[in-house]
Amino acid sequence: MINWGFIGAGYVATQGLAPAVHAAGNADLYAAASRDPKRSAKLSAQRIHNSYQDLIDDPLVDVVYINLPNHLHAQWSIAALKAGKNVLCEKPLSLNYLQAQEMAQVAKECKKLLVEAVWSRWHPRFIRAVELVKDGAIGELTSINSEFSFTADLSNNYRQALAMGGGALLDVGPYQIHLWNAMADLGNLAITDVKQSISPTGVDLTTEVSAKIDKNLLVNAICSFERPEQQGLKIKGESGEITFSVGEAFTNWRQPSALSINKAGQIKVEEFAPVDPYQLMVEAISAQLTGGKAWLQPIDESLKVMQVIDQIRLWPTALTEK
Repeated sequence: MINWGFIGAGYVATQGLAPAVHAAGNADLYAAASRDPKRSAKLSAQRIHNSYQDLIDDPLVDVVYINLPNHLHAQWSIAALKAGKNVLCEKPLSLNYLQAQEMAQVAKECKKLLVEAVWSRWHPRFIRAVELVKDGAIGELTSINSEFSFTADLSNNYRQALAMGGGALLDVGPYQIHLWNAMADLGNLAITDVKQSISPTGVDLTTEVSAKIDKNLLVNAICSFERPEQQGLKIKGESGEITFSVGEAFTNWRQPSALSINKAGQIKVEEFAPVDPYQLMVEAISAQLTGGKAWLQPIDESLKVMQVIDQIRLWPTALTEK
């Protein structure tokens, strides 16, 4: 049994990860620490620590889950790794590629796991879509179009603070860019256009990005805190297309889902029973640490995603609108 320790007790930790650890057959939620002990208590951990440092110094903690504002991911992931802990860090892995590189290097030196919590990667529908693409079910890819948007109230929220890693790109962009990476080689990506809407506090409320991969694959993503709620995904190939037709494209959780494969007008629908991808992620990490075999989000892929995010933010012709 793997003992998990939570640093931070935000919404995702309370509603997503804590229930997942409690439900997992190979994990215990042993310890928690946050700014507010009352919030920590909601995680139903066996032990509540008074500080983040106390938790990572606890010899009984095997894995530390980082659920903090984005600007604290690198600091506390590195601290936990140096304390001999494995780390599951919320997305985005860091604020930028240089931070992510440092985190990966420390994990390598300490011989510990560092995994970015892109939980959608463990969803059976996502896995099936990647399998279909890799098997050539729709021919050579020609385009990937996606959107993850919702109208957010950013009052008293770190997502409105530039220094804390706020903005739509860092919040919902990783889901979409990780999808690109699962389908193609991001090392051959070139940004072609970026449009942004910037808030008075300096964060992007909307980022629209277009790029080419290997000159033939066009990818487009919309990340937004100010558009109506929408999660969509369409993957086109030379001989067909795949659409996530039922359920949220990136955050399907405990709900039925489906994908549709359209080839020459013939539509085949594959349905998926409700699952908890958080639990699948927790069980995979715990299995890996007990000598089992389980797929984990490779840190090299997370580094590639952070490189692309940096490229988007540095795009010289981005249209910004106050």
